[in-house]
Formats: sequence, C-alpha cells, structure tokens
Amino acid sequence: MDLATVLGLFGSFTLVTGAVLLGGSIGSFFNLPSVLLVLGGTFLVTTISFSLNDVIRAQKLILNTLFTRNMTPDFAAYSMLDLADKCRGKGVLHLQNYLQSLEAESFQRKSLQLVVDGLPAEEVNRILQNDLNGMIARHNSCSGVLRKAAEVAPAMGLIGTLVGLVQMLGNLNDPSSIGPAMAVALLTTFYGAVLANMFFNPLASKLERNSAEEVLLNRVFMLGAASIGRQENPRRLEMLLNTLLPPASRVQYYS
Repeated sequence: MDLATVLGLFGSFTLVTGAVLLGGSIGSFFNLPSVLLVLGGTFLVTTISFSLNDVIRAQKLILNTLFTRNMTPDFAAYSMLDLADKCRGKGVLHLQNYLQSLEAESFQRKSLQLVVDGLPAEEVNRILQNDLNGMIARHNSCSGVLRKAAEVAPAMGLIGTLVGLVQMLGNLNDPSSIGPAMAVALLTTFYGAVLANMFFNPLASKLERNSAEEVLLNRVFMLGAASIGRQENPRRLEMLLNTLLPPASRVQYYS
C-alpha cells in the first residue's frame, strides 16, 4: 500500500469534511443536481477528448496509485548483476531455472526469455524498446485523461454556477426557489475545485511518477538482458547500470 497516496487523499478530504462539520450541517453541502452536473459533465466532456477505452483504462489505473512496486531500481540492478554473474559461469540457458520465479515482473521475465531463446542482443533491445514505448504511450494517455478532467471539473462547476444564478434571477418573485438555486450555483464551483485540486491533479502526478519509476526499472532489465545476451563481463554491466541509476540508488556489487 502506498502510504503517501492513502494518507494524502484521506487526510485532505478529512480536513475538508471537518471544516464543513465545524461550520454547520454536512447535509447543506450535498446537492444532487450539482453532483450530477459536475461528475457526469466532467466524465462526458473528458470523453470527447479521448476514446472511451482511454477513459476506462485511466479509471482502472487510479487504483494502481494506491500501491507501490516491491522492486526498487537498485534491487533490480542487483538482481540482474546476480543473474549475469551466474550466467557467465553456467551459460545463458541457466536463466531457465529463474524464469518461473519472475511472474510478478513480466517485463524482466520477457527480457530474459528472449535471451534464453537465443535472439541477438540488438533484436532483444529492439523488441523491448517497442514494448517500453507502448507502455509509456499508455501511461501518458491515462495521465492525460486525469489532467483533462482536472481542467474540465472547475469549468463544469462554473457552468453550474451560471445555471444556478440564471434560475435564481428568473424566480426572484418566488423566495422558496432562491435557496435551491443558490445551492446549485455555489456547490458546483465547490465540487469542481475539490475534484480538480484534491483528486484529479494529484493522482495524475502520482501516475506520472509511478510511470517514470517503472520505465527506469524496465531500462535496467533491458540493459541487463542485452549484456547477458552478449555474454559481457558483469563488471561492465555494473558500470553501465550506475550510469542509468540515480546517485542514491547506484550499486556496488563487486566492491
């Protein structure tokens, strides 16, 4: 579980709810027409800019922000160096003994499987790079959906405000209609601001961060698989991996 995401979402919405409760009744902050206008409008208008599959895929990826990867870049580098060191003495086919244990890391498993199958290192790099480019495109599309939703939500709130004001001004002779119309006018802006700044934008940033981390992990796997396929000295692989890793994650396998 990603504690930062859970704590941030839960804590921020708890603070807003607490402020509402301290100032009065939470029921006064719920208005069904406002909810339908902002939530439904944001979803539908965002869908105009993307395909329906893109929007559905983005909603599924939101759940991924609640969890972190078990493997860190330095651990991935150590695992590839360990495999490279073993393959140097026992041969590339020795990797077959480890493939079944890599179900959780599908990209690493595929990269090593290509090496075991005897593909040239250049072909391995080309296949894996195409897979990586496809993954990056999918992640960019999903974060783009959330960014667009963050733009649309305040706009839908503003539209709701205008609708409420028009209703209010058109019924000034009926005092009983002023309250509901004013609620729509104000609550739609509130809902739009909350969704954009406390939900869509933060989750888009977290998706982009997670995507960058996954790209780094996969580049470590690519570099390690190509080096194993070329049967290079693992010390050279360590040097190459350290040029890829950030300073805090650099490895010292042979030191």
